[in-house]
Amino acid sequence: MKTIALALAVFCVLLSSAAQLALKRGMAPPPGSDLGGTYAHALTSPMVWLGLGLYGLSTLLWLWVLSRLDVSLAYPLVSLGFVVTMAAGVLWLGEPFSWLRVAACTLIVAGVTLLALEA
Repeated sequence: MKTIALALAVFCVLLSSAAQLALKRGMAPPPGSDLGGTYAHALTSPMVWLGLGLYGLSTLLWLWVLSRLDVSLAYPLVSLGFVVTMAAGVLWLGEPFSWLRVAACTLIVAGVTLLALEA
């Protein structure tokens, strides 16, 4: 059961990262738009709605994960979302690559690995 909960926790992280990417894609503001225009654009963007839906699904699944795992084990897994989202941002959105970001993500993975070894 713990293996299933860990796998679902990782799936939730992936869903949250996908949600973040969908929101970013959907929030390319029209040139010269003000705050109201940005939010009007968000309300009509299918990618924003997809991102919100993915977040909602992730949250519902996360509730099950929290019912099965210690929060001290489950929550550090959320930090893997930084790694996944950064990599996807570079590969899918064409965001700038930085070795400093890679080093930071390596530290995150090392920390989560240490926490997982204790479990």
